[in-house]
Formats: sequence, structure tokens, C-alpha cells
Amino acid sequence: MVGKAATVFRIIAVAEALSWAALLAGMFVKYVLEFGEGGVPVIGMVHGILFAVYVVTALAVHRIFGWDAKTLLLALAASVPPLCTWWFELWALRSGKFDGPEIDRRAGVALYLPSGRGQATA
Repeated sequence: MVGKAATVFRIIAVAEALSWAALLAGMFVKYVLEFGEGGVPVIGMVHGILFAVYVVTALAVHRIFGWDAKTLLLALAASVPPLCTWWFELWALRSGKFDGPEIDRRAGVALYLPSGRGQATA
């Protein structure tokens, strides 16, 4: 079911969501508690990098999984509100969005199987 591409996408989605939460916590410390920078510069840079990686990954894997334009736009829109990439990842997993028509050819264990089927080669 879930191949390498899906695993990479899921890890990046959760990491992006957690970096969003960390950035919000840092901004709370900086602006509400007024307790210094609160790590905002570093957390902000990490979140920015993960955001960009998530968008590029979503664009890269949408064909592997056979996502239509609506699903791709939902994945991209989920990158804007906090924690929504995690929600999208859970929804995509539960609704079978990681089981696209080309999953055997381009992702998962099919990379190690001849012609995407049969027994694994040594």
C-alpha cells in the first residue's frame, strides 16, 4: 500500500505541521510573554524550509499516486493553515490516496521487483 514515496510525503507532512506548531509556540514566547526571541529566527527558517520541501514533494508525488487536480490543490492548500498538512496526510492515507495507478511502477517495493510484479531479485 504505502510505498517509499508515500512514506517520504507523510514524514514531510508531519514535520511541516510540527514545525508550524513550534513556530507558533516561539511566537507566543516572543510576542505574548515578551521573553526574548524565543527561537523564532531558527524555528522560522526550519519551518520555511520544510514548507518549501512539502510543496515540492506534493507536486512531485501527485502523479505517482494519480491525484486529480482537486486533491493536489487540497494538499497545497493544507500547507498554509497550521497543522493541516498532518490532517491532509491522515485523510489521504485513510481514503486511499496513496494507492495511485502508478504506485507499482514508481514507488514502494515495486522498485525492487522486476516489472513491478513477481518475486524480488537479490
